[in-house]
Amino acid sequence: MDSLKKHLLYMVTFVFIVFASSSCKEEQRGLVIGKIQQASDLVVTEFVVDKVVFGRKEKNIFFVPINEASFLAYSRAKIKTGINLERIREEDIIIDGNKITLHLPTIEVINFSYPPEDFVEDSLVSNPKRFLNSINLEDQETFFRLAEMDIRSQLPYMGLVETSQNHARKLMFTLLKSFDFEEIFIHFKSDSLKVRQIQIPDNTTNP
Repeated sequence: MDSLKKHLLYMVTFVFIVFASSSCKEEQRGLVIGKIQQASDLVVTEFVVDKVVFGRKEKNIFFVPINEASFLAYSRAKIKTGINLERIREEDIIIDGNKITLHLPTIEVINFSYPPEDFVEDSLVSNPKRFLNSINLEDQETFFRLAEMDIRSQLPYMGLVETSQNHARKLMFTLLKSFDFEEIFIHFKSDSLKVRQIQIPDNTTNP
């Protein structure tokens, strides 16, 4: 009888240990996921892109070019990239003891600005007023709009993804290291850049 009681006691103790271990792992997993999702505001990389804006305008009389006015200015685009960590799913985080494997969402452009206050005309090169021909404010807006479209179209080829991924890896590695993980593997689901598509207006051709 005593032997049976001891056996039952061992069984109950074993089940309790397994349950406690499982509960502890789930609690740690939940804490890790929560910390990762809260890091969205930190996994942000900022870039500045300088752009030379150039445009010209011809004046034709009876299809014969009379004069050409030109415009040159310097501009600057400010870009922020990041990761929407709230999109992480359960299968994206694999924890095996002291080893964790993390699959992060695609890097995306979260903010793009092309502030007019950073536009500077080069008065030494620009020749906006010629005889019977001049570049007006509307023409300048067209040149800047085309320049902005060009910057946006080139975003996937500017190295933003690699730089942003390296920044995200360093931050995530530091975060996960605080949970005493000895092996940390961080991957991205895609090496592409998610950019909101915009259409160029039909009236953006040079006058």
